[in-house]
Amino acid sequence: MLQNLQEIYEGKKVFVTGHTGFKGAWLLKTLSIFGAEIRGYALAPQTPNDLYHLIDGDQLCDSIISDLRDRDALKKAVLDFQPDFIFHLAAQPLVRLSYEIPSETFEVNAIGTANLLDAVRTLAKPCAVILITTDKVYHNNEWDYPYRENDKLGGYDPYSASKACTELVIDSYRNSFFNTNNYDQHKKGIAVGRAGNVIGGGDWSKDRLIPDIAKALSINKEIIIRNPNSVRPWQHVLEPVVAYLLLGTCLKAQPVQFSQPYNFGPHAADALSVAKMLDLAIGCWGKGTYRVEQSTSQPHEAGLLKLDISKAIKELKWHPKYDAKQAVTMSIDWYKAFNDEESNISSFTAQQILSYLDA
Repeated sequence: MLQNLQEIYEGKKVFVTGHTGFKGAWLLKTLSIFGAEIRGYALAPQTPNDLYHLIDGDQLCDSIISDLRDRDALKKAVLDFQPDFIFHLAAQPLVRLSYEIPSETFEVNAIGTANLLDAVRTLAKPCAVILITTDKVYHNNEWDYPYRENDKLGGYDPYSASKACTELVIDSYRNSFFNTNNYDQHKKGIAVGRAGNVIGGGDWSKDRLIPDIAKALSINKEIIIRNPNSVRPWQHVLEPVVAYLLLGTCLKAQPVQFSQPYNFGPHAADALSVAKMLDLAIGCWGKGTYRVEQSTSQPHEAGLLKLDISKAIKELKWHPKYDAKQAVTMSIDWYKAFNDEESNISSFTAQQILSYLDA
């Protein structure tokens, strides 16, 4: 896989929004290994010990620190760069934070995506555009049925609803301006990646399971969890990152065929409860305890969510490489390496990427 992807991306111009975030930094590091020419567009990193600076992100790309809502700045950044590929990851990505800043969440996620697609409209060259949303775009009935790409979209919380709105924006632009029937005129492929709950080293976001576990265990504190029985499609961050890159190669080669949404998640057996993930993480770390914090004032979060990934397996020839235990092990190994030798974490991150690509 390493050689095939490197052949596609080496020397290509790749525009990445959200490059300073957790998933964006993993994508940035992976693209740099492939030898791509990268321009990033995002806000400054939002967390201490952010992965972007740990991997020396400023040395890996031309970084523009700006807001998706600044339409003119975003358009200029795209048109000046003339990208071959665009990966749109920038977002307000947190469910619980969306209850605190709901209107901003809608602005960033839905209007920010419209601003990017407006810039793409004025790009005169062919371009493969991969827009990243989430598994939470589906109208979640909290049943055992795994959601497929053509299922109804919706959202209870502002984050999920904002991402469902984002999908409507994308669909409208695809139909109105990037219709596959008129590809010879606009020459833009527009695809969507919907990923499940992503874990991995370098995530320090508030109210996320693995970061909370790593922070607590590193200082010998008890782990506090909210919803031990919640089930999610957990996957290591490199699963969707490489899936996005694979989707990009397919979209570049056959833009009409692959201008569609795709789910990326684990196999059904790896959609595990929070309690089971905790047990795996504590086992990998070698010690730790936790307790459940009950609160009637907690904002609503879905209790059960599963994805059907058969479309990506069939059409993209993609499949998850790691099971849940491997995903947790890779994540915990990263945090332990960070605690042991922070200065070496950039090369450790690269080693994990190469290990995944060779698996």
